[in-house]
Amino acid sequence: MSATADPRPLTGEPLALDLLNTRWMREGAVQDLLRDTDGLAVWLAANGLDGRFAADAATLRHVLRARDALKAAVDGSATERVDAVLGHGRIRPTLTAEGPGERAEFTDDTWGPAWLAARNYLELLATAPDRIRGCAHEACILHFFDTSRNGTRRWCSMAACGNRAKASRHYARSKDV
Repeated sequence: MSATADPRPLTGEPLALDLLNTRWMREGAVQDLLRDTDGLAVWLAANGLDGRFAADAATLRHVLRARDALKAAVDGSATERVDAVLGHGRIRPTLTAEGPGERAEFTDDTWGPAWLAARNYLELLATAPDRIRGCAHEACILHFFDTSRNGTRRWCSMAACGNRAKASRHYARSKDV
């Protein structure tokens, strides 16, 4: 477990979106958790992957490749880049004492976290592709999986971006009066 606290404003999203959310805006500047292997250690720990995978340079390189591929796919282009990441692993059916199961296998363990994030994106697409969203606030670059009952969530967080949007609308209305 990493001793460094996770500085990101939005955590706990599905793995693919959590990887995208390793970049966020703070005071008009892009922040990047994955600048180095220390940030990778924080991200791995936040997703329960720190016991399985090392926070080393090769893993960081592959995770950054997956993040770029996922960003392109979420933006509606370059799906083959996600496919390229997926090419570094596979699901192996298994039989355990509990019954049928699956195990992820990788060409190289340094691809593990990147592959798992890309695989999670496929799962999100299979579940509800229209629920994969970017925050509606123009200055926010975060993503979320909309789990609201009616599927109308617009903000990464009502407390942050939703509140800023409401305050901005209120200010605009009061200025016009």
